[in-house]
Amino acid sequence: MNLNLFNDVPDGLTQRARSFVRAHGVKVDVMHVEEHRQWWLDRDIPAAVIDRMVTYRERWGGLVLPPASQYDGGPRYLEADSPEGSASEGWSFEAGVQRTAVPYSFMIGPSGEFGIHGGQWVPLHATVEGWVESLALTHHASMWARQIVKVTGDDVDGIVLDGFEPVREVMGLADTWWRGADSLVAVHTGMAEALSFPRGRTALIYAGLDEWGLRGGVEDSAD
Repeated sequence: MNLNLFNDVPDGLTQRARSFVRAHGVKVDVMHVEEHRQWWLDRDIPAAVIDRMVTYRERWGGLVLPPASQYDGGPRYLEADSPEGSASEGWSFEAGVQRTAVPYSFMIGPSGEFGIHGGQWVPLHATVEGWVESLALTHHASMWARQIVKVTGDDVDGIVLDGFEPVREVMGLADTWWRGADSLVAVHTGMAEALSFPRGRTALIYAGLDEWGLRGGVEDSAD
């Protein structure tokens, strides 16, 4: 176990997310994917898929972060396991074990997306980095907001995002973040889509933020 990640944070994250991982993350020991390579090859898992799992394990394996606000906290820790798929549909693998008995798995998709698979596959963020950025932003916004409002189900449709801009670093797909003049809005639709349960949509509005609260020192990169 590594309790000090000051010099062991994956690159490609914003300074806000790096600080979050350093302050609140630890790394635990997880299985080495290579130990199971032949077992998976014998079951017709392509070598390229196993190579992706190795890369994921080397970069993210064992990382434990504070619970997410949704999805019953997200994975307990990040670990590559249980590849599944086909040549036509693409191959995914498990991103980490669930914290609780939820009706879906956390998966890494065919193109590196971080998402969940229940009744169907739903990518939440375009990359694992996006998931980590979202966790970091949740922590930051919760610390600085003067008020947090939770909106669920059909009421999510009533949130007006005119004048808001997407928060790019979270690379949102089913789950997105939006920045306004003095508030951040996180819209979570992944569970609703995966389980065909529209009432499962949730939005969190972090209001009363100053410039630091809105960005945490992170500026949008140029297109």
